[in-house]
Amino acid sequence: MSADVRSIAESELPEWLGAVNSGFLRPERLTDSEIAQRAKHTDFTRTLGAFDASTGRCVATFRSFAQELTVPGGASVPASAVTNVTVLPTHRRRGLLTRMMATELAAARERGDVVSTLIAAEYPIYGRYGYGPAAPIAEWEIDVSRTGLDTRRPVPADGGRIELVDAAGARAVGPELHERLRALTPGTVNRTARWWRVATGLEELASRPYKEQFYAVYRTAEGEPAGLAAYVSDAHWTDAKVPLNTVQVKDLIAVTAQAQRALWHFLCSIDWVMKVRTGYRAPDDLVAQLLPDPRAAAIVTASDFLWVRVLDVVRALGSRTYAVPGVLVLEVADPAGPAAGRYRLDAGTGECTVTEEPADLRLDASALGSLYLGDESAVRLGALGRIAQERPGALALADAVFRTARRPWCPDVF
Repeated sequence: MSADVRSIAESELPEWLGAVNSGFLRPERLTDSEIAQRAKHTDFTRTLGAFDASTGRCVATFRSFAQELTVPGGASVPASAVTNVTVLPTHRRRGLLTRMMATELAAARERGDVVSTLIAAEYPIYGRYGYGPAAPIAEWEIDVSRTGLDTRRPVPADGGRIELVDAAGARAVGPELHERLRALTPGTVNRTARWWRVATGLEELASRPYKEQFYAVYRTAEGEPAGLAAYVSDAHWTDAKVPLNTVQVKDLIAVTAQAQRALWHFLCSIDWVMKVRTGYRAPDDLVAQLLPDPRAAAIVTASDFLWVRVLDVVRALGSRTYAVPGVLVLEVADPAGPAAGRYRLDAGTGECTVTEEPADLRLDASALGSLYLGDESAVRLGALGRIAQERPGALALADAVFRTARRPWCPDVF
Protein backbone atom coordinates (compact mmCIF):
# COMPACT_ATOMS: atom_id res chain seq x y z
CA MET A 1 0.00 0.00 0.00
CA SER A 2 1.65 3.27 -1.12
CA ALA A 3 1.48 6.74 0.36
CA ASP A 4 2.25 10.23 -0.86
CA VAL A 5 4.70 12.21 1.34
CA ARG A 6 4.45 15.97 0.83
CA SER A 7 3.99 19.35 2.45
CA ILE A 8 0.41 19.88 3.54
CA ALA A 9 -1.96 22.62 2.42
CA GLU A 10 -3.59 24.87 4.99
CA SER A 11 -6.94 23.24 4.26
CA GLU A 12 -5.46 19.89 5.34
CA LEU A 13 -4.34 21.18 8.76
CA PRO A 14 -7.39 19.87 10.70
CA GLU A 15 -6.84 16.34 9.43
CA TRP A 16 -3.09 16.63 10.04
CA LEU A 17 -3.66 17.79 13.63
CA GLY A 18 -6.09 14.91 14.13
CA ALA A 19 -3.38 12.51 12.99
CA VAL A 20 -0.92 14.11 15.45
CA ASN A 21 -3.40 13.61 18.29
CA SER A 22 -4.02 10.00 17.25
CA GLY A 23 -0.30 9.30 17.01
CA PHE A 24 0.28 10.64 20.53
CA LEU A 25 -2.80 8.82 21.89
CA ARG A 26 -4.70 12.03 22.59
CA PRO A 27 -8.35 11.45 21.64
CA GLU A 28 -9.10 15.17 21.79
CA ARG A 29 -11.63 17.00 19.69
CA LEU A 30 -10.12 19.87 17.75
CA THR A 31 -11.81 23.24 18.09
CA ASP A 32 -12.06 25.87 15.40
CA SER A 33 -10.07 28.29 17.57
CA GLU A 34 -7.25 25.77 17.99
CA ILE A 35 -7.09 25.11 14.25
CA ALA A 36 -7.07 28.86 13.49
CA GLN A 37 -4.35 29.48 16.05
CA ARG A 38 -2.19 26.67 14.72
CA ALA A 39 -2.67 27.83 11.14
CA LYS A 40 -1.48 31.32 12.06
CA HIS A 41 1.83 29.99 13.40
CA THR A 42 2.47 27.07 11.03
CA ASP A 43 5.03 27.12 8.24
CA PHE A 44 3.29 24.81 5.80
CA THR A 45 6.42 24.40 3.69
CA ARG A 46 7.98 22.62 6.70
CA THR A 47 4.89 20.62 7.70
CA LEU A 48 4.86 17.18 6.09
CA GLY A 49 2.16 14.56 5.90
CA ALA A 50 1.95 11.07 4.48
CA PHE A 51 -1.36 10.41 2.74
CA ASP A 52 -2.61 6.90 2.08
CA ALA A 53 -2.95 6.40 -1.68
CA SER A 54 -6.16 4.39 -1.46
CA THR A 55 -8.08 6.48 1.10
CA GLY A 56 -6.37 9.88 0.89
CA ARG A 57 -6.21 9.91 4.68
CA CYS A 58 -3.29 11.54 6.54
CA VAL A 59 -1.50 8.65 8.24
CA ALA A 60 1.82 10.19 9.30
CA THR A 61 2.99 13.65 10.36
CA PHE A 62 6.26 15.58 10.61
CA ARG A 63 7.08 19.23 11.25
CA SER A 64 10.21 21.34 11.68
CA PHE A 65 10.93 24.95 12.54
CA ALA A 66 13.91 27.29 12.71
CA GLN A 67 15.92 27.23 15.90
CA GLU A 68 19.26 28.47 17.25
CA LEU A 69 21.37 26.05 19.29
CA THR A 70 24.14 27.22 21.62
CA VAL A 71 27.36 25.23 21.28
CA PRO A 72 30.44 25.09 23.55
CA GLY A 73 32.12 28.48 23.57
CA GLY A 74 28.85 30.44 23.45
CA ALA A 75 28.24 30.68 19.70
CA SER A 76 24.92 29.57 18.26
CA VAL A 77 24.32 27.64 15.06
CA PRO A 78 21.17 27.48 12.91
CA ALA A 79 19.24 24.32 13.64
CA SER A 80 16.18 22.64 12.22
CA ALA A 81 14.07 21.56 15.19
CA VAL A 82 11.94 18.47 14.49
CA THR A 83 8.64 17.89 16.26
CA ASN A 84 5.10 16.45 15.82
CA VAL A 85 6.48 13.19 14.39
CA THR A 86 3.87 10.42 14.24
CA VAL A 87 2.94 7.38 12.20
CA LEU A 88 -0.49 5.89 12.79
CA PRO A 89 -0.38 2.33 14.21
CA THR A 90 -2.16 1.09 11.07
CA HIS A 91 0.71 2.25 8.86
CA ARG A 92 3.87 1.40 10.77
CA ARG A 93 6.84 -0.41 9.20
CA ARG A 94 6.18 0.98 5.73
CA GLY A 95 9.07 3.42 5.54
CA LEU A 96 6.95 6.55 6.00
CA LEU A 97 9.15 8.07 8.71
CA THR A 98 12.25 7.29 6.65
CA ARG A 99 10.78 9.14 3.67
CA MET A 100 9.69 12.13 5.74
CA MET A 101 13.06 12.29 7.48
CA ALA A 102 14.92 12.14 4.15
CA THR A 103 12.78 14.99 2.83
CA GLU A 104 13.45 17.09 5.93
CA LEU A 105 17.20 16.47 6.10
CA ALA A 106 17.65 17.36 2.45
CA ALA A 107 15.62 20.55 2.91
CA ALA A 108 17.51 21.46 6.09
CA ARG A 109 20.88 21.11 4.40
CA GLU A 110 19.59 23.18 1.46
CA ARG A 111 18.44 25.90 3.90
CA GLY A 112 21.93 26.04 5.40
CA ASP A 113 21.07 24.53 8.78
CA VAL A 114 24.17 23.26 10.57
CA VAL A 115 22.40 20.70 12.77
CA SER A 116 18.98 19.18 13.33
CA THR A 117 17.55 18.73 16.82
CA LEU A 118 14.71 16.84 18.43
CA ILE A 119 13.47 15.41 21.72
CA ALA A 120 12.89 11.71 21.22
CA ALA A 121 9.68 10.18 22.53
CA GLU A 122 11.23 6.74 21.93
CA TYR A 123 14.93 5.97 22.22
CA PRO A 124 15.54 3.39 19.44
CA ILE A 125 14.10 5.36 16.53
CA TYR A 126 16.37 8.28 15.74
CA GLY A 127 19.87 6.86 15.91
CA ARG A 128 19.37 5.27 12.52
CA TYR A 129 18.75 8.73 11.06
CA GLY A 130 22.02 10.11 12.42
CA TYR A 131 20.76 11.68 15.66
CA GLY A 132 22.61 11.10 18.92
CA PRO A 133 21.59 11.91 22.50
CA ALA A 134 23.59 15.04 23.29
CA ALA A 135 22.17 16.82 26.35
CA PRO A 136 20.51 14.75 29.12
CA ILE A 137 18.35 16.05 31.97
CA ALA A 138 17.73 15.29 35.63
CA GLU A 139 15.01 16.30 38.05
CA TRP A 140 15.25 16.44 41.83
CA GLU A 141 12.61 16.39 44.55
CA ILE A 142 13.72 18.31 47.62
CA ASP A 143 12.46 17.31 51.07
CA VAL A 144 12.43 20.77 52.62
CA SER A 145 12.45 19.47 56.19
CA ARG A 146 15.80 17.75 55.60
CA THR A 147 17.65 20.55 53.83
CA GLY A 148 19.23 21.98 56.97
CA LEU A 149 18.34 25.51 55.85
CA ASP A 150 17.64 28.06 58.56
CA THR A 151 14.55 29.77 57.22
CA ARG A 152 14.85 32.46 59.92
CA ARG A 153 17.85 33.93 58.13
CA PRO A 154 17.40 36.50 55.37
CA VAL A 155 16.88 35.08 51.89
CA PRO A 156 19.19 35.80 50.16
CA ALA A 157 22.07 36.54 52.53
CA ASP A 158 24.49 38.03 49.95
CA GLY A 159 23.17 41.56 49.74
CA GLY A 160 20.82 40.77 46.90
CA ARG A 161 17.07 40.45 47.16
CA ILE A 162 14.16 38.35 45.96
CA GLU A 163 11.05 40.09 44.70
CA LEU A 164 7.78 38.60 43.52
CA VAL A 165 6.57 39.97 40.19
CA ASP A 166 3.57 39.38 37.96
CA ALA A 167 3.64 37.89 34.45
CA ALA A 168 4.42 41.27 32.90
CA GLY A 169 7.37 41.62 35.27
CA ALA A 170 8.60 38.18 34.24
CA ARG A 171 8.36 39.15 30.57
CA ALA A 172 10.31 42.32 31.31
CA VAL A 173 13.39 40.50 32.64
CA GLY A 174 13.08 36.93 31.35
CA PRO A 175 14.16 37.25 27.70
CA GLU A 176 17.38 39.09 28.51
CA LEU A 177 18.20 36.66 31.33
CA HIS A 178 17.63 33.70 29.04
CA GLU A 179 19.93 35.16 26.41
CA ARG A 180 22.62 35.55 29.06
CA LEU A 181 22.08 31.96 30.18
CA ARG A 182 22.17 30.78 26.57
CA ALA A 183 25.58 32.35 26.02
CA LEU A 184 26.89 30.38 29.01
CA THR A 185 25.19 27.02 28.43
CA PRO A 186 25.71 24.70 25.46
CA GLY A 187 22.53 22.86 24.55
CA THR A 188 20.18 25.75 25.20
CA VAL A 189 17.94 26.94 22.38
CA ASN A 190 16.52 30.36 21.61
CA ARG A 191 13.16 31.49 22.92
CA THR A 192 11.03 33.61 20.63
CA ALA A 193 8.87 36.53 21.71
CA ARG A 194 5.88 34.24 21.26
CA TRP A 195 7.47 31.66 23.58
CA TRP A 196 7.45 34.27 26.34
CA ARG A 197 3.88 35.35 25.57
CA VAL A 198 2.63 31.77 25.83
CA ALA A 199 4.76 30.90 28.88
CA THR A 200 3.42 33.88 30.82
CA GLY A 201 -0.21 33.68 29.73
CA LEU A 202 -0.31 36.73 27.48
CA GLU A 203 -1.18 34.39 24.60
CA GLU A 204 -3.11 31.27 25.58
CA LEU A 205 -2.93 28.08 23.54
CA ALA A 206 -6.32 26.63 22.76
CA SER A 207 -4.95 23.14 23.37
CA ARG A 208 -3.15 24.00 26.61
CA PRO A 209 -4.92 26.44 28.93
CA TYR A 210 -2.56 28.65 30.91
CA LYS A 211 -2.26 28.03 34.63
CA GLU A 212 -1.34 31.04 36.72
CA GLN A 213 2.17 30.95 38.11
CA PHE A 214 4.26 32.73 40.71
CA TYR A 215 7.38 34.56 39.52
CA ALA A 216 10.38 35.37 41.70
CA VAL A 217 13.21 37.61 40.47
CA TYR A 218 16.62 37.67 42.11
CA ARG A 219 18.36 41.05 41.99
CA THR A 220 21.95 41.71 42.94
CA ALA A 221 22.94 44.20 45.62
CA GLU A 222 23.15 46.73 42.76
CA GLY A 223 19.58 45.97 41.72
CA GLU A 224 20.40 44.11 38.50
CA PRO A 225 18.26 41.03 37.68
CA ALA A 226 20.35 37.84 37.68
CA GLY A 227 17.74 35.13 38.09
CA LEU A 228 14.08 34.29 37.52
CA ALA A 229 11.99 31.40 38.84
CA ALA A 230 8.48 30.49 37.65
CA TYR A 231 6.62 28.05 39.86
CA VAL A 232 3.23 26.72 40.95
CA SER A 233 2.10 25.10 44.16
CA ASP A 234 -0.60 22.63 45.10
CA ALA A 235 -2.77 23.02 48.22
CA HIS A 236 -2.40 19.71 50.03
CA TRP A 237 -3.34 19.63 53.72
CA THR A 238 -3.90 16.62 55.94
CA ASP A 239 -7.14 16.12 57.87
CA ALA A 240 -5.24 17.38 60.92
CA LYS A 241 -4.67 20.69 59.12
CA VAL A 242 -1.00 20.03 58.49
CA PRO A 243 0.28 21.60 55.24
CA LEU A 244 2.03 19.24 52.84
CA ASN A 245 2.30 21.51 49.82
CA THR A 246 4.63 20.84 46.88
CA VAL A 247 6.15 23.55 44.71
CA GLN A 248 6.72 22.59 41.07
CA VAL A 249 9.33 24.72 39.34
CA LYS A 250 8.34 25.48 35.76
CA ASP A 251 11.42 27.48 34.82
CA LEU A 252 14.48 28.70 36.68
CA ILE A 253 17.08 30.89 34.99
CA ALA A 254 20.16 31.87 36.96
CA VAL A 255 23.16 33.52 35.33
CA THR A 256 25.35 33.38 38.46
CA ALA A 257 25.87 30.81 41.20
CA GLN A 258 24.72 33.43 43.71
CA ALA A 259 21.42 33.84 41.88
CA GLN A 260 20.92 30.08 41.72
CA ARG A 261 21.61 29.68 45.44
CA ALA A 262 19.28 32.52 46.36
CA LEU A 263 16.38 31.22 44.25
CA TRP A 264 16.62 27.62 45.46
CA HIS A 265 16.90 28.74 49.09
CA PHE A 266 13.90 31.01 48.59
CA LEU A 267 11.79 28.21 47.12
CA CYS A 268 12.71 25.94 50.04
CA SER A 269 11.79 28.62 52.59
CA ILE A 270 8.19 29.30 51.51
CA ASP A 271 5.74 28.66 54.34
CA TRP A 272 3.66 25.47 54.07
CA VAL A 273 5.91 23.98 51.38
CA MET A 274 7.24 20.55 52.27
CA LYS A 275 8.64 19.49 48.89
CA VAL A 276 10.12 21.26 45.87
CA ARG A 277 10.26 19.60 42.45
CA THR A 278 13.03 21.23 40.44
CA GLY A 279 11.80 20.58 36.92
CA TYR A 280 14.25 19.38 34.28
CA ARG A 281 17.80 20.54 35.01
CA ALA A 282 21.28 19.68 33.78
CA PRO A 283 22.58 16.44 35.36
CA ASP A 284 25.38 18.39 37.08
CA ASP A 285 23.11 21.19 38.33
CA LEU A 286 24.27 22.72 41.61
CA VAL A 287 20.88 22.48 43.32
CA ALA A 288 21.67 19.58 45.69
CA GLN A 289 25.11 20.92 46.66
CA LEU A 290 23.62 24.33 47.41
CA LEU A 291 21.76 22.77 50.35
CA PRO A 292 23.43 22.17 53.73
CA ASP A 293 22.31 18.52 53.39
CA PRO A 294 22.50 17.48 49.70
CA ARG A 295 20.71 14.21 50.52
CA ALA A 296 17.52 16.20 50.94
CA ALA A 297 17.44 16.42 47.14
CA ALA A 298 16.69 13.05 45.55
CA ILE A 299 16.89 12.47 41.80
CA VAL A 300 13.47 11.41 40.52
CA THR A 301 14.21 11.64 36.79
CA ALA A 302 17.39 11.00 34.82
CA SER A 303 17.07 10.64 31.07
CA ASP A 304 18.33 11.50 27.63
CA PHE A 305 16.61 14.64 26.35
CA LEU A 306 18.00 16.74 23.48
CA TRP A 307 19.23 14.78 20.44
CA VAL A 308 21.50 16.34 17.80
CA ARG A 309 22.12 15.41 14.20
CA VAL A 310 25.06 17.11 12.47
CA LEU A 311 24.28 18.19 8.91
CA ASP A 312 27.33 20.29 8.02
CA VAL A 313 30.41 18.88 9.76
CA VAL A 314 32.79 21.65 8.72
CA ARG A 315 30.56 24.44 10.03
CA ALA A 316 29.42 22.50 13.10
CA LEU A 317 32.89 21.61 14.36
CA GLY A 318 34.25 25.00 13.33
CA SER A 319 31.59 26.85 15.35
CA ARG A 320 32.42 25.50 18.81
CA THR A 321 35.50 25.82 21.00
CA TYR A 322 37.58 22.99 22.48
CA ALA A 323 39.08 22.37 25.89
CA VAL A 324 42.62 21.54 24.74
CA PRO A 325 44.59 21.85 21.49
CA GLY A 326 45.07 18.85 19.27
CA VAL A 327 44.50 17.58 15.74
CA LEU A 328 42.06 14.78 14.92
CA VAL A 329 41.05 13.31 11.59
CA LEU A 330 37.49 11.98 11.76
CA GLU A 331 35.93 9.71 9.16
CA VAL A 332 32.17 10.01 9.46
CA ALA A 333 29.86 7.37 8.03
CA ASP A 334 26.42 8.71 7.16
CA PRO A 335 24.15 6.56 5.00
CA ALA A 336 21.67 9.45 4.74
CA GLY A 337 24.43 11.53 3.21
CA PRO A 338 24.89 15.02 4.66
CA ALA A 339 27.70 14.35 7.15
CA ALA A 340 29.62 11.66 5.30
CA GLY A 341 33.29 12.33 4.68
CA ARG A 342 36.72 12.70 6.27
CA TYR A 343 37.46 15.82 8.26
CA ARG A 344 40.53 17.33 9.89
CA LEU A 345 39.79 19.18 13.12
CA ASP A 346 42.45 21.46 14.58
CA ALA A 347 41.13 22.08 18.09
CA GLY A 348 43.78 24.69 18.74
CA THR A 349 42.55 27.00 15.98
CA GLY A 350 38.98 25.66 15.81
CA GLU A 351 39.36 25.05 12.08
CA CYS A 352 37.67 22.05 10.45
CA THR A 353 38.34 21.11 6.83
CA VAL A 354 37.68 18.23 4.46
CA THR A 355 40.82 16.12 4.13
CA GLU A 356 42.28 12.98 2.56
CA GLU A 357 44.65 12.35 5.47
CA PRO A 358 44.40 8.93 7.17
CA ALA A 359 41.61 8.73 9.72
CA ASP A 360 42.39 8.76 13.44
CA LEU A 361 38.82 7.82 14.39
CA ARG A 362 35.91 6.28 12.49
CA LEU A 363 32.37 6.95 13.70
CA ASP A 364 28.87 7.41 12.39
CA ALA A 365 26.77 10.58 12.40
CA SER A 366 24.88 9.49 15.51
CA ALA A 367 28.09 9.18 17.55
CA LEU A 368 29.23 12.56 16.26
CA GLY A 369 25.93 14.07 17.39
CA SER A 370 26.47 12.68 20.89
CA LEU A 371 30.00 14.12 21.04
CA TYR A 372 29.11 17.50 19.62
CA LEU A 373 27.91 19.41 22.71
CA GLY A 374 30.60 17.97 24.97
CA ASP A 375 28.62 15.62 27.19
CA GLU A 376 29.48 12.16 25.87
CA SER A 377 32.88 10.52 26.30
CA ALA A 378 34.73 9.38 23.19
CA VAL A 379 36.47 6.73 25.28
CA ARG A 380 33.09 5.45 26.44
CA LEU A 381 31.75 5.37 22.88
CA GLY A 382 34.89 3.49 21.86
CA ALA A 383 34.26 0.89 24.56
CA LEU A 384 30.71 0.51 23.25
CA GLY A 385 31.97 -0.06 19.70
CA ARG A 386 30.50 3.23 18.50
CA ILE A 387 33.90 4.73 17.59
CA ALA A 388 36.82 2.83 16.04
CA GLN A 389 40.31 4.05 16.91
CA GLU A 390 42.77 3.96 14.02
CA ARG A 391 45.63 5.79 15.76
CA PRO A 392 46.76 4.95 19.31
CA GLY A 393 45.73 7.65 21.75
CA ALA A 394 43.15 9.21 19.44
CA LEU A 395 40.20 8.29 21.66
CA ALA A 396 41.82 9.83 24.71
CA LEU A 397 42.65 12.96 22.75
CA ALA A 398 39.09 13.20 21.43
CA ASP A 399 37.81 12.86 25.00
CA ALA A 400 39.97 15.77 26.15
CA VAL A 401 39.16 17.87 23.09
CA PHE A 402 35.37 17.51 22.96
CA ARG A 403 34.35 17.31 26.63
CA THR A 404 33.15 20.44 28.43
CA ALA A 405 33.72 21.43 32.06
CA ARG A 406 29.96 21.72 32.67
CA ARG A 407 27.42 19.45 31.04
CA PRO A 408 25.16 20.80 28.28
CA TRP A 409 21.55 21.47 29.12
CA CYS A 410 18.38 22.19 27.14
CA PRO A 411 15.70 23.69 29.42
CA ASP A 412 12.94 23.57 26.81
CA VAL A 413 10.60 20.95 25.42
CA PHE A 414 9.67 21.46 21.77
